[in-house]
Amino acid sequence: QHFKQLVDELQAKGVGTVNKALTESFKILREFREAGQGGLCNQAIMLITDGAVEDYEAVFEKYNWPDRKVRVFTYLIGREVTFAPNVKWIACNNKGYYTQISTLADVQENVMEYLHVLSRPMVINHDHDIIWTEAYMDSALFASQAQSLLLMTTVAMPVFSKKNETRSHGILLGVVGSDVPLRELLKLAPRYKLGVHGYAFLNTNNGYILSHPDLRPLYKEGKKLKPKPNYNSVDLSEVEWEDRDEILRTAMINGETGYLSMDVKVPVDKGKRVLFLTNDYFFTDISGTPFSLGVVLSRGHGEYILLGNTSVEEGLHDLLQPDLSLANEWIYCITDIDPDHRKLSQLEAVIRFLTGEEPDLECDEELVQEVLFDAVVTAPMEAYWTTLALNMSVETDTGVEMAFLGTRAGLMRNALYVGSEKISNRKFLTQKDKESIFTMDHFPLWYRRAAEHPPGSFIYSIVSEDDSEGSGLPKVVTVSTAVSVSVDGKMGIAAAVGVQIKLELLQRKFWMAMQQCSALDGACPLSCQDDILNCFLIDNNGFILVSKRPAEV
Repeated sequence: QHFKQLVDELQAKGVGTVNKALTESFKILREFREAGQGGLCNQAIMLITDGAVEDYEAVFEKYNWPDRKVRVFTYLIGREVTFAPNVKWIACNNKGYYTQISTLADVQENVMEYLHVLSRPMVINHDHDIIWTEAYMDSALFASQAQSLLLMTTVAMPVFSKKNETRSHGILLGVVGSDVPLRELLKLAPRYKLGVHGYAFLNTNNGYILSHPDLRPLYKEGKKLKPKPNYNSVDLSEVEWEDRDEILRTAMINGETGYLSMDVKVPVDKGKRVLFLTNDYFFTDISGTPFSLGVVLSRGHGEYILLGNTSVEEGLHDLLQPDLSLANEWIYCITDIDPDHRKLSQLEAVIRFLTGEEPDLECDEELVQEVLFDAVVTAPMEAYWTTLALNMSVETDTGVEMAFLGTRAGLMRNALYVGSEKISNRKFLTQKDKESIFTMDHFPLWYRRAAEHPPGSFIYSIVSEDDSEGSGLPKVVTVSTAVSVSVDGKMGIAAAVGVQIKLELLQRKFWMAMQQCSALDGACPLSCQDDILNCFLIDNNGFILVSKRPAEV
């Protein structure tokens, strides 16, 4: 866009000093070539002129002959042919091509002739080079809000003429290609096998990110989302903060295969919190492409997979419960090939696969088996939550709004303790709050934070109310804890459970606890009610949950 804008602003005036322009062009190309930068492919100079008073032989003799490493293509603009011999001589003596463009109608036909010249050696040798582009944003998909297909790459290859009579001419008929959403490539790394904090990412041989959970290509301007100017040139070092001298980046650029471990700080909750992790990085190049694949496993997660056995009949019964859902971005079954399957959610596809209604569905049987097991194991939670709701005290328990759980197979259950119209945070556990659900990039935030603390310890985080007034004042608290399973000394996080409660309930419980005193007579010399004391309840990241002054929360 910047280049187009500069060309539009060009104004023709005066006399062009072509010899200086050619000299500078040759110097730039020679410097680039000798430094070994880029793919060392063709180098060319395009000379667009309305006439050349000389042939500039001295410049070519000094910088381009006898090897002629740089091709020169010339375009003579206008009907005047006085200087045509010079312009043609320049092209023909530098392995280029001469074209005269007399009218606007000639532009479309002649401007691309250089491609046939540059491709001729490849066509004659029948080298079917396959190229992959870097990441780009499809403007049509961006306008249609198809966010899941936002970043694309294109794979393309040449199409040659195979006629015997023209074989030596090296005629390039065209190029065939296909657009590939980058998320489709990442589906090859099943999310459930990577653990709570694990993920896969892709980058180019220039070190630029193709796809990464921390790649945020859009920014908000008012109510509109816009692509960042450098969205497709974000370096790997900008999202993987290494504790050493870019060893990972260098290895992946060089297309090496290997692994290394690093202590990393991972920002979560839109950068407000941080997790301290030890990550194991496994990387390799992808054959036939300029890309490298990286897979990250956090130490303590993703090493073991909990496998359970249950019958299809028992699992199906529990899968049909209304409080159950599956991660719709995960691939339990492939639904995007057959047009009849595209309308199915992942849960519907799994059920049809298990019942035999859709025998053509291709599903991940290991993941489906895990889902069945999780559905059976978590089924009693519905009755448990119902019992809790019936036994709640109006005086002490008012403020509990929702209970929920998520398993490592992407299964979720939830129960409401108030009417849906009274829920303070209506976005929670919906597509509008990606941080709270299973996505292709990450587990829910409440799951990830709980997994980094001992099972049984509760993690708290404050959520602002999503009301129409946009007050932004904290209204609810999300509380979660991890559920672990140990077998033969091996432990894994199988699930996380939690509740969402009104902040005022937590505050009420806290102030009641602060009034208790261990003194024998029950009289406390100091308490949080005293004006000389400021009492705070803070979470593990230092955020204030309870304070005498509500504005500090």
